[in-house]
This record gives sequence, C-alpha cells and structure tokens, in this order.
Amino acid sequence: MTIRLVAMDLDDTLLRDDWTISPRVANAIQKAQAQGIKVTIATGRMPISMRPYAVQLGLDVPVISYHGAMIQQAISGDILFRRVIPSGIASEIVRDVSERGIYAQIYLKDRVITQTINEWSEEYARIASVRIEEGDLLSLLSQEPEGVEKILLIAEESELDQWVPWLSECYGETVHITKSKPYFLEITEGSVNKGVALAALAERLGIPQQDVMAIGDSFNDLEMIQYAGLGVAMGNARQEIKEQADIVTVSNEEDGVAEAIERYVLS
Repeated sequence: MTIRLVAMDLDDTLLRDDWTISPRVANAIQKAQAQGIKVTIATGRMPISMRPYAVQLGLDVPVISYHGAMIQQAISGDILFRRVIPSGIASEIVRDVSERGIYAQIYLKDRVITQTINEWSEEYARIASVRIEEGDLLSLLSQEPEGVEKILLIAEESELDQWVPWLSECYGETVHITKSKPYFLEITEGSVNKGVALAALAERLGIPQQDVMAIGDSFNDLEMIQYAGLGVAMGNARQEIKEQADIVTVSNEEDGVAEAIERYVLS
C-alpha cells in the first residue's frame, strides 16, 4: 500500500482543542505535499468556516464540506459538487423539530440561519468562527427554490438520541443523519456522506481506494474511515469508531494526525 491521498476531519482531529493546528501537524502535512501526496479536509463545517485552515496548509486539491454535500476548490471556492436537502423536506423537518422545542440551524452555502439566537447558537458561532443570522426559517425555505446543504440540531446528547429513531422513521433514506459532536445532530441529503464524497474525489484524482488514508474521530467520519484503504481513528475518537478503524493513532492534543502521516505516509 502506498498512500497517495490523505483526508482529515477537522474538529477534534486536525485541530487541537483550542481550534488551532499544531506546528508538528502542519509540518507533517507540508512534507507530505512536498512528496506529491494529495491532502484534503473532510468536515461537516460550512466552507467559510473551513477555508482558513485550507489556506493555512496550502491545500491544492478540492476539499469536502457539509459531510460530503459539497466539494469545492480549497482556495477559489469554485463548487465542483453540491447536493441539497430539497426545500420541501427541509421545511417539514424544521416544522417538526420546532414543534418539539428542538433548536435548529439551516445552512445555505456560506450562510447559517436560526430562528432565535440563544446560548447554543452563540457557542456554535464561537467554535466555527462564523456569524449566525436570525430569521424565519420556514419563510426562508419557502423562497429557496433548491434546498439547503444541512440542518443542524443542537441539544444534550441524551435528548438527541431520543429523536434519532423518530427522524429516521419519518424521513427514512431521504436524509442522512449523523453526529459530529455528542450534542450536534447533523442532517444532510440522503445520498451523501464523507465516504461517498471521498470516493468521488479519489476517482477524480485517479487514485485507487487502497491508496487513500482517512483520519477521523466521530460518527460522521465512519463512512470515510470504512472506505479508505487505511482508516485511522484518533486516540480521542468514540470507541465505536476505533472498532471500525484499521489503526488508532494518538489524540488530537498529542498530534495524532502528524503521528499517522509520519508513520504511514512519510516513511
């Protein structure tokens, strides 16, 4: 196996807990790129929140955002692939969760909108370094002809876990439901996930599956870890993810991405 493409999750994987990239990780990525290895980010974040890190690392390949619902050029932002939740379905979901008192945000390209700003939205804005708009979600969706990239529900993990079976029963294969953090329930169009997007990117680059390495920590990384020829779970990953990975590296605070690249790519 010769790794030619490395895909990394962003939060709790590439980034330390203070949302910065360590010098060792940056150095390992730059060395890999200097050897002709393609390196990309695969995140649930919106493009505008991910792009500063792509610029910092000088990534020269398309990057994956919205859990695979969008692939775009890292620096220019040119969209190569986009798959949305149709406005009608998105409106139904927003209406249903709002009636049950669940906090929701909708995402439209580089915009994130919520009904009412609260402590959840303020925390999200701090983590993602984005501005959250306040607006009537159903009215906005009625005016959007195509749909939205993502719906995010935020609540305590125990509460979110209660809603997953209900959402799955109501919307079936229409949407893909996953977690990026214990308190973030992410909803995207049903045919996309990070694994599907990574496979499409590898094919675009002419790189076979066995030459792909994917690194992640949470449920939304599972499909790309399973797809990759070498699936890597972070030391801080959920146990369920570690069990599905080929190898487990150290945590994001211990430069786990650098450890994996140094051991399995640069050597």
